[in-house]
Amino acid sequence: MNLDDIRIGIDRIDGQLLDLLSERAELVHQVGEVKKRDGLQIYAPEREEALLRKLVERNQGRLPEKSIRAIYREIMSAALALEDDLKIAYLGPEGTWTHQAAIKKFGHSVEYTAQPNFAEVFDQVTRRKADYGVVPIENSTEGAVSHTLDLFVDSSLQICAQILLRIENGLMACIPRDEIKTLYSHPQVFGQCRTWILQNFPKADLVEVSSTTRAAQIAREKASEGAAAMGGALAAEMNGLTMLEESIQDRATNTTRFLVIGEKTCPATGNDRTSMLFAIHDRPGSLVRALQAFEHFDINMSKIESRPSKRKDWEYVFYVDLAGHCENDDVQEALGELEKHCSMVKLLGSYPDVSE
Repeated sequence: MNLDDIRIGIDRIDGQLLDLLSERAELVHQVGEVKKRDGLQIYAPEREEALLRKLVERNQGRLPEKSIRAIYREIMSAALALEDDLKIAYLGPEGTWTHQAAIKKFGHSVEYTAQPNFAEVFDQVTRRKADYGVVPIENSTEGAVSHTLDLFVDSSLQICAQILLRIENGLMACIPRDEIKTLYSHPQVFGQCRTWILQNFPKADLVEVSSTTRAAQIAREKASEGAAAMGGALAAEMNGLTMLEESIQDRATNTTRFLVIGEKTCPATGNDRTSMLFAIHDRPGSLVRALQAFEHFDINMSKIESRPSKRKDWEYVFYVDLAGHCENDDVQEALGELEKHCSMVKLLGSYPDVSE
């Protein structure tokens, strides 16, 4: 078969794909009509993840799992845009890792709105100016994002999905490497690249800014003063900078976990995670007894973080992630036992425990 014959075959398949996508869009539209009639949410993260898993299992071709997920992410994004003017608030500005995480989850077809801080993301969703919000919750190198944890204490919003994003930081500038005197970036990035900075720019001034996008902007504005930035490739592209070195983070597996927040949590999928907050009574042994509730019902507690309650000196709120869904019998029994030892127990939501 010559090149022209192969191209004719590709054109034929593209036509079939387009017809099938149109047919799929019509069926999705019918699903949307039923959901609107019954007062259900258009976006269903549990159905989305189940569909992606099924497609990956059925895949017998050359395309790897990453490609299958990326292709169908955009197909589903286009369907969401057709059914509802879905608006996603995220911690901005454009080009940040949170922006990239939001795109990874919702695709390019929905509407995005950048917010200046964590509180504004929560506020946009609470006031229904956005359907969902995307915020970082923890990094595999730097740990928990305290701003997000604190906002959950007083918020009525629920977690309905999580996003895991591999973080690939790089050095970007529009000047030669030997002219760099000052590095600009977000504090988290400096933390993730400590060893690399000491080895490569031990004498450079480090200036913390609000985002990697802002760092890239400053690197361009102050290039004549020896400014460079550290962050992702998207921020470099958006600001016309050259990526002088890629993948400079100290850990190759550097990953940030993001949460999708909305008005409702997610139904059970069979592979779920539950997040919650609790505050204990100020009595000796209260924390130990509280945690024993999970051990008694054989529930794996994958994360625990303490934060000041900000209501009373030396009073703390504990953020916990559990394996399982809040509707599971064992989780409900454990929560009932937990309440005996706590002054406050608050469920933040259950959602698919994705690993990609």
